[in-house]
Amino acid sequence: MDNNLFIYNTLSRKKEIFTPLLENRVGMYVCGPTVYGDPHLGHARPAITFDVLFRYLTHRGYKVRYVRNITDVGHLVNDADAGEDKIAKKAKLENLEPMEVVQYYLNRYHKAMEALNVLPPSIEPHASGHIIEQIQLVKDILDKGFAYESAGSVYFDVPKYNKQHNYGVLSGRNIEDMLNTTRELEGQDEKHNPVDFALWKKASPEHIMRWSSPWSDGFPGWHLECTAMSKKYLGAEFDIHGGGMDLIFPHHECEIAQSVASTGHEGVRYWMHNNMITVNGQKMGKSLGNFINLAQFFDGKHELLTQSYTPMTIRFFILQAHYRSTVDFSNEALQAAEKGLSRLLEAYNRIDSLPPTGVAGTDPQSPADIQSLFAKSEEAMNDDLNTPIVISYLFEAARIINSAAAGQMPLTAGDIQKLKDLFNLYLFDILGIKNEQKAENASYEAFEKAIDLLLNLRMQAKQNKDWATSDKIRNELTALGFEIKDTKDGFEWKMA
Repeated sequence: MDNNLFIYNTLSRKKEIFTPLLENRVGMYVCGPTVYGDPHLGHARPAITFDVLFRYLTHRGYKVRYVRNITDVGHLVNDADAGEDKIAKKAKLENLEPMEVVQYYLNRYHKAMEALNVLPPSIEPHASGHIIEQIQLVKDILDKGFAYESAGSVYFDVPKYNKQHNYGVLSGRNIEDMLNTTRELEGQDEKHNPVDFALWKKASPEHIMRWSSPWSDGFPGWHLECTAMSKKYLGAEFDIHGGGMDLIFPHHECEIAQSVASTGHEGVRYWMHNNMITVNGQKMGKSLGNFINLAQFFDGKHELLTQSYTPMTIRFFILQAHYRSTVDFSNEALQAAEKGLSRLLEAYNRIDSLPPTGVAGTDPQSPADIQSLFAKSEEAMNDDLNTPIVISYLFEAARIINSAAAGQMPLTAGDIQKLKDLFNLYLFDILGIKNEQKAENASYEAFEKAIDLLLNLRMQAKQNKDWATSDKIRNELTALGFEIKDTKDGFEWKMA
């Protein structure tokens, strides 16, 4: 397999040729959602980004084991190891079992991902289902001397680790600066240092979600789950770990420290991070009043929205920007994405009606080698998944199709097939766009045929002088909003 795929490695801070551990297999782990609320645009971006990577690696012939975790325990309201568990807090507010909260929002997350045409991962492990693995990981880190027990909790000793390794290798943070700027927080006096993080927390009496351990009845720290589950399903060393840029510190930094402390080496070869989504230049957040969940985008029911947007418009909007650049939401930007996607789909749906009029290699006005659009699109994808450039080549293909449809550019049958293949591969298979226009057209054709069938039955009833059936069909269709006109040749109808 050729090694011409370059991806940006957050760890080395440069683009690197992607060379997996095993020639034909790729292990990929992506941080999934904490399921205590409705999925939002911030959930959509990493899901779509790594869905495209999953699709492209598969297209290149790799067998990909894609693991995306579900955080359903241990993620506290305050990331500094304080406060309530986010899911337990939601459960108390709604008088539910914590796993009822998890299942409800996980169902909604899956429904949103399906609407966005995000392929399901190979494995979707839950943190709550891997407590044994997490307890063993804590034991391993304690045995290596990089953690300590304090009042029934276990903490990772960051300064001690940093003396032998580099805590801050991913984020570029300096531990001395962190020690000088990190303030003491209430309830953290059991830590040796404020920068230390929890591997296991002793549960307070009112804490709902708890498990037995050698140290206390408690629960794992948030950072522990990904290290434990990635090791279980992908091994002590694997190819790609992905997630949002907001996870670089502290989550992924802590993952690296846990992996090195327990095994003696870093477990991930390529760290990949998508950038953030902003709303009119501001970070999306509930406190700012600019938080929009995906269901609200789909139905348009939010004060910041002027209309509803289809899932494919949302997906196309996100892919129009490179995954490492910020994406700023506005109604204008989404409307532009909607129009752009419509142009591409209209061009594709026009392909089958194009008559081959050109003769290969003889007409000077025939488009330059359409095959080059394949090569250019592949080159863009190999350049760190440059989806905006791929989209620009699809617009070039759309221009050729529209010119041919207008009789301005002759195309051979081979040219037409290449254009169709280009869209099928890059727009639909790799970028994951669904052809909603074609589905809508097919649905409308079926709708038209159903109305014609009813009105033909009415005509037969009239011929049989079955006036009751004839009147019933006409009256009920009229009540539904149809205008029906009898003609000498049969009938005409339209929606009122």
